Amino acid sequence: MRELQTLEQFEMETLDAMNRIRVLGRLHFGGGTMLRLCHGLNRYSTDLDFWLKSGEDTPVLFRKIRDALSESFTLRDAEDKRNTLLFEIQTQRNKRSLKIEIRKDQTGFRSEKKIAFSRFSNLQVAVKGLTLKQMMINKVAAFNSRRLIRDSFDIEFLLLRGVALNAKPAELEKIMNTIERFTPKDYKVTLGSLLEPKDRALCMTSRFHLLREEIIRKRRLETAN
Repeated sequence: MRELQTLEQFEMETLDAMNRIRVLGRLHFGGGTMLRLCHGLNRYSTDLDFWLKSGEDTPVLFRKIRDALSESFTLRDAEDKRNTLLFEIQTQRNKRSLKIEIRKDQTGFRSEKKIAFSRFSNLQVAVKGLTLKQMMINKVAAFNSRRLIRDSFDIEFLLLRGVALNAKPAELEKIMNTIERFTPKDYKVTLGSLLEPKDRALCMTSRFHLLREEIIRKRRLETAN
């Protein structure tokens, strides 16, 4: 856990460095790290995900971020790809490197002002984070695309926050089928390595009970209609 706590401090320092060069206002902050730092998601997340508004001057933004990161941290990689800006940075005190991905030309995403903070850091950073409703849309799409157990954990977290699971019947069936195929190793190791001990034990016991029940409820409603 200590390594993940230190990485979270690193994430906050990175956000602060990006805030100082005034680029965060041009980016939509999303992903599991946004949910953790802005909404208290009870799992650690190990990268920073952003979406860039359409029409932005990406070469200029890329150079600005690259130069700022290289001044504050060890820059291991920086690439301006067709669809994304990618950075990988590291510090001497962190075994893990931190990956930053900025997806280009995003339209239609809804965001709002949020404050990113961590109990392991004294920093607070203002960001434009995706709304929780938008995060549910993104997480359902991500889960059905890559079938990672951490995405189902995030979907259940959003349900607990009162966000509706607005998904098509076929998407819901896919979610249920994927959850049913998760193994004890998926819960204990893949997901468990990102959880505090108490949350790890609860997840092993519940195995996404709330998410399963919501899918079953939606099935019944669909059948009734």
